[in-house]
Amino acid sequence: MSDTIRVLLVDDHAILRAGLSLLIRSQPGMEVVGEAEDAATAVRLAGDLKPDIVVLDISMPGESGLEAIGKLIDAAPGCRVLVLTMHDDYAYLRAAMAAGTSGYVVKSAADEELIEAIRRLHQGRTFISVSLDHDSEVEAASTPVQGGERHLVPELSPREAEALEYVAYGYTSQQIADRLGLSVKTVDGYRARLSEKLGLRSRAELVRYALEKGILDRHRPPPGSEPKEEI
Repeated sequence: MSDTIRVLLVDDHAILRAGLSLLIRSQPGMEVVGEAEDAATAVRLAGDLKPDIVVLDISMPGESGLEAIGKLIDAAPGCRVLVLTMHDDYAYLRAAMAAGTSGYVVKSAADEELIEAIRRLHQGRTFISVSLDHDSEVEAASTPVQGGERHLVPELSPREAEALEYVAYGYTSQQIADRLGLSVKTVDGYRARLSEKLGLRSRAELVRYALEKGILDRHRPPPGSEPKEEI
């Protein structure tokens, strides 16, 4: 294990990256080896730079941070992913854990929490933001969803279940429309029907439902990008 912790920063906001970089570089035994504004660039840099820690945002243009976690670990075996996000919610925590992250820090937390998280991950430990660190909830969030097959959800049509999967992985309506070959209006209609059928009003609730049904699963790759015909 290197004495210096080598960190790759991934966030689409340049000002935030600059602040994080300054904070990390000011710490003894830490260095920022690279920065990326999207998941694709992050995966490429991870493969080239082999960082110890990747500090990753969940919500970014293009590929979502959740989808990128497994790819980052594959690109740089031995690196550990620390999610840094605005989402102070157990649904997102469990989704990140299911995808393979080792730590979860909320952006509203103090700078000291981020630095502590980086050090713990480098020691082979895990870290959950203090605002979410309640034993029973974290244990439930850390339990992988079992199974490797696409689960059927009786109350949803196949296309609605497919749309829910994309929503759970963090895709926007425009991104879902592009991937499924639909209009944004059609996708928004699917999302509205999902909320109505399931009685779930927020995206966090939809993510939680997808986890419970096995739709979001670390053992199955995220949905692909090939356009599909509308059913």
